[in-house]
Amino acid sequence: MQLLRRLKYHILIFFSVIGPGFITAMVDNDAGGIFTYSQAGAKYGYLPLWTLAPITLLLIVTQEMGSRMGAVTGKGLSDLIREEFGLRTTFLMMAVLVLANLTNVMANFAGIASALEMFHVSRFISVPIAAIGVWLLIVKGTYERVEKVFLFATALYVCYIFSGILVKPDWKEAAINSVKPVLMFDEGYLTMLIGMVGTSVAPWMQFYLQAAVVEKGITAKDYAESRIEVIVGCIAMSVIAFFIIVACAGAIHTVKPRDITDATDAAKGLAPFGQYAVLLFCAGLFNASIFAACIQPLSTAYTVCEGMGFESGVNKRFSEAPIFYWLFTLLIVIGAGVVLLPDFPLVKMILMSQVLNGALLPFVLIFMILLINKERLMKKWKNSTMFNVVGWLSVILMIGLTSALVLLSIRDIMSNH
Repeated sequence: MQLLRRLKYHILIFFSVIGPGFITAMVDNDAGGIFTYSQAGAKYGYLPLWTLAPITLLLIVTQEMGSRMGAVTGKGLSDLIREEFGLRTTFLMMAVLVLANLTNVMANFAGIASALEMFHVSRFISVPIAAIGVWLLIVKGTYERVEKVFLFATALYVCYIFSGILVKPDWKEAAINSVKPVLMFDEGYLTMLIGMVGTSVAPWMQFYLQAAVVEKGITAKDYAESRIEVIVGCIAMSVIAFFIIVACAGAIHTVKPRDITDATDAAKGLAPFGQYAVLLFCAGLFNASIFAACIQPLSTAYTVCEGMGFESGVNKRFSEAPIFYWLFTLLIVIGAGVVLLPDFPLVKMILMSQVLNGALLPFVLIFMILLINKERLMKKWKNSTMFNVVGWLSVILMIGLTSALVLLSIRDIMSNH
C-alpha cells in the first residue's frame, strides 16, 4: 500500500509540473523543422533516421540542464548570465538571439501562410488573423491558460503519425536505418545532417524552458518529476520527426528522390495516398507554425527582459511589464509583416534561421555548463562528470557542425554567383 501511495504521489507531481519541458521540446518541430525533416525523407529516404538517436541525446542533455538550473536557482538563464558574466556580455548575447529568433518567427508565419494556401486561403488573410490571435492569447491570457492551449497544440502533432501510417512505408527498411549510421561524403547529405541537428536543438529553447520552469514555480523538490517530463518531451519530438521523415521517404523518395521547395511541396507529394494524408500533413504544418509563432517571440521577450532586468511574465498585466509585452508585439508585427511582402523567400528564410541557431547554440551551451558547475549556485545539484563530458562534447560537435554548415553555405552562394 505504501508503494502504491508513493507511486500515486509521484504521478500527481508529474502532472503538476508537466508543461515547460514537453512544450519546449515539441515546438522544436516548427516550420523549419518540418521542412528539414521533409527534405531529408524526400531526397534520402530512410537513411537519415539514424541521426535521431544522437540528436535526442543532445536535446535531453541540454534541456535537462536548463530545467535543473531553473528549479534550483529560481532564475532564468539570461538572468544568471547577467549576474555572473556582466551586462555587456548579456547584451551581446541578447542582440544575436533576437536576430536569430526574429528569423524563426518569420519562418513560422511563412509556414502558416503556406499551409493555408494549400486550401486557397490568401496569406493576406491568414497571416494577419494568426498574428492577432497569437497576440491576444499571450497578452490577455494567464500562464496557466496559455500553457493549456500549448499542451493541446502538442497533441495535434499526432497528425504526422497518422500521415506517416497512411503512406504505408517500408517499415523494415525504416527500422534498419534507424540503428545503422550511414555517412556519405556528399555535400547535400552532409548539409542535411547538419540542418537536422541545427533545427532540433535551438538556442531559444534553453532560455524559454528555464524561464517557464521558474514562472510555473517548479522547485528543486519537484526536480525528479520535472526531469522525467523533459525526457518524455524530447523523445516525443523525435517520434514526430521520425514519422515526418518516414512519410516523405515512402511517398516521395520511393517514387523519385528529389529536393522539395517547401513543406507544402511535401504535402503535395502525399496526394497519391489520399486526401486525408495531405490534409493531416497540412494540419500538422499549420498547428506547428502557429504554435511556434506563439512560443518563439514569447521566449525572446522572456530572455531579453530577464537579461536586461525588466519585469516579465504572462501572469503580469501590460502595465506591469510594458517592455516584455511591447517586445513580444514588435516581434509578431515584424515577423508577420515581412511574410506579406511580395515573393517572400520561405526556403531561404528557413535555412538562414537554422544557420543562425547553429552559430549561437555552442555559446549558449558554454554559458550553461559554466553556470551549472558553480557550487555557489547549484550546491548538490551541480553537473555530474558524465553530464559535463556529454555537454562539452556537444559544444565541440556543434561548433564543428556549425562551421561546416557556414562553409558549405558560403561555397553554395559563391558557386551560384
